[in-house]
Amino acid sequence: MGTRDDLSPGEWAVLALVAESETHGWAVARALSPDGEIGKVWTFPRALVYRALDTLVAAGLIEERGSEAGGRGPRRTIVGSSEAGARRLGAWLGEPVGHVRDARSLLLLKLVFCGRSGVDPQPLLQGQQAALAATEAVLELRLAATPADAATDRLLIAFRLETTRAVARFVAAQLAGA
Repeated sequence: MGTRDDLSPGEWAVLALVAESETHGWAVARALSPDGEIGKVWTFPRALVYRALDTLVAAGLIEERGSEAGGRGPRRTIVGSSEAGARRLGAWLGEPVGHVRDARSLLLLKLVFCGRSGVDPQPLLQGQQAALAATEAVLELRLAATPADAATDRLLIAFRLETTRAVARFVAAQLAGA
């Protein structure tokens, strides 16, 4: 695992939950279930939670810290974040999302975890605002340069432009309230 981009959103969510406090897979799976607090933003099936835990242990981002008796099943392995995991998570939380289409999932996920962990969201939001401004400028130029007879292209660019503007308004509102 050489870059922050090599974890899936679900793996980031698992890492962030484990970084909050020592826990076990069942508790992580509950938080990421459709009715869990994080599951409202990003749902991750239980089987994938356990696979992510194995992946994160193998990558040295979380560590096994012991075990405890399970309520109705086998012993639960307790895990916690490693120093490397905490560093990578902190860096990820500060990075703007790369695509507007990821705002509904990744940007919201990052903002939720910033709030839960007490991380100041300002750097993330400021970086996101700058990235959105650059995207908006490119889309405006593309729309202006697209011929009128390329109706489908114009429609798609106009949609992406308006979506970008909507996300930019959301980010600006979060900055104003943060």
